[in-house]
Amino acid sequence: MNSWTIRVRLTVLYGGLFFVAGALLLAVTYLLVAQSLDGRVGANPDIAASFTDGAAPWGLTSDQFADTIRQVRAEQQRFRDETMNSLLTQGGIALLGVGGAAAALGWLVAGRGLQPLHRITETAQRIAGADGVGRGLHERIALPGPRDEVKKLADTFDLMVERLDRSFDGQRRFVANASHELRTPLALNRALVELAVTRQGATAEIQQLGESLLAVNDRHERLIDGLLMLADAENAITERSPVDLADVAGHVLDQSAAPALETRRDLRPATTTGDPILLERLTQNLVENAIRHNVPDGWVAVATTTTAGSAILTVANTGPAVPAYEIEALFQPFRRLHRDRIGGGRGFGLGLSIVRAVARAHGGDAQAQPRPGGGLTVTVTLPTPPVPDQ
Repeated sequence: MNSWTIRVRLTVLYGGLFFVAGALLLAVTYLLVAQSLDGRVGANPDIAASFTDGAAPWGLTSDQFADTIRQVRAEQQRFRDETMNSLLTQGGIALLGVGGAAAALGWLVAGRGLQPLHRITETAQRIAGADGVGRGLHERIALPGPRDEVKKLADTFDLMVERLDRSFDGQRRFVANASHELRTPLALNRALVELAVTRQGATAEIQQLGESLLAVNDRHERLIDGLLMLADAENAITERSPVDLADVAGHVLDQSAAPALETRRDLRPATTTGDPILLERLTQNLVENAIRHNVPDGWVAVATTTTAGSAILTVANTGPAVPAYEIEALFQPFRRLHRDRIGGGRGFGLGLSIVRAVARAHGGDAQAQPRPGGGLTVTVTLPTPPVPDQ
């Protein structure tokens, strides 16, 4: 039941109660007035018979006096009927007026009474509509007023949101801190292995073992970098600067090595505002995914443009067929569908999750669609900076 329905029902209830009370009061008044007038009209019904012939007052005969009495009684009856009709008419009009006023009062009272619920609903909608998991939890209702049931509901909601906020914040800080702490031993391991394999007298077995350990170490470093990037992307962007996605995409394509694939570019100006490092990582993840999840003699297409107040970055590629119902799973951390890649190696399933997290941190979004024949088309939409007033 929505607030509009509740307000209408409360209005009908208020108006109905006042209308019923007014109708009862009008009915009681009608009966009492009718009883009083009937008593007056019916008083001394045999007054004419008490006078004998020739004894009527004012020089009237008994018959004349009886006619006069009948005329008086008829006038009294007419007065009684007019009074009752006037009472019904004017009372009915007053009853309708009171009912309308009561309905209007009920509408105002119901609206005022539902204001705290509207405030709770709007806060919950803002939290639910925040971009990114755990964002928007800083919102609080902070409902003022007496501690009634609605106030208790709002305070309970604030307490729940506060605990969720602490939980998500603690989770993000744990991932970031753990990733930072793991970087040091990995860097130390890399230095020791490189020292061992480059030392004079190192046998071929030691060099082969060192290369394997360096590859494992590199994989762990990339995993930690991905976790750190995901943790950073889920935080709000506080400092923004103008960034042209065409420049970023061109730089990333120049740094990406894909000799076995055809690279297609359609880079038009697409300016947005945000963190240049995060936006570069977003583009790099898309291009790397398009290269790795591809087929021999395939292609990668990167395009940027601006439309309808949004900067658009599109990365498409050939590759294995992806079912449409599994597209959303690609944006979840540590979820991957195909392990066969150009150049070999295994990923961590963080690429597209970082892309969406960065896009939403900048007020945009990332969506993917399967291409006919295989591969994906990933579209990132970011807001363009506002045009300054002339």
